[in-house]
Amino acid sequence: MAISKDFWRSRINKWTALDPPDRIAEGLFGLIMVLTFTCTISVSTAGRQEVRELLWAALGCNLAWGIVDGIMYLMDELVNRAHGVKLLSQIKQSENPSESRALLRDNINPVLSEVMDDDEIDHLSGKIKRLPELPVRNTLVLKNFMVAGQIFLIVFLITFPVSLPFLFITDVALAMRVSNGIALVMLFAGGFALARYSGLRPVLTGLSYTAIGILLVLMTMALGG
Repeated sequence: MAISKDFWRSRINKWTALDPPDRIAEGLFGLIMVLTFTCTISVSTAGRQEVRELLWAALGCNLAWGIVDGIMYLMDELVNRAHGVKLLSQIKQSENPSESRALLRDNINPVLSEVMDDDEIDHLSGKIKRLPELPVRNTLVLKNFMVAGQIFLIVFLITFPVSLPFLFITDVALAMRVSNGIALVMLFAGGFALARYSGLRPVLTGLSYTAIGILLVLMTMALGG
């Protein structure tokens, strides 16, 4: 029996922990970071030693930003979880239905808030008030650290596809063209995937992300890269 795409997608999402748009966004962030290094390689004057030094700098930069991004995620998640626990406590302690309703509407997804009527919101509020104890705690859990680790890996590993042409192609000008081509294809693919996930226009969104890469290349060239 054939296994559906939804099955594999759910398995991947379960084990990767990071949501698809977040994975793509982190990859695009790391890609743009490494482009700021590769695009500063001067075709006319760069020797192999200079290229190596820039690649090591790009690797170190994305290594550092991967760590910083992962830690910032953990800090943000800790604040959000504490806020969620505080919200549940406020709803449980509230004796005014309109107050509980306002708290829920202000904190749930805006789209859901618009389609849910007051009776449905009050029903949800009632279920929260009947909880014997809060189902979550304001501390980080294993999944949060898994997500932080994936953020680090994505930002760090995205350095290699763009950098490898400079290691295997001796002609710096050709290596730069191949590297930029890989980066632009990855930008388009990332934007295309985000659009497919969100319901936006895939080609238009992919081209928009590609335009970001082109603009970055043009800016660095204009500044003497």
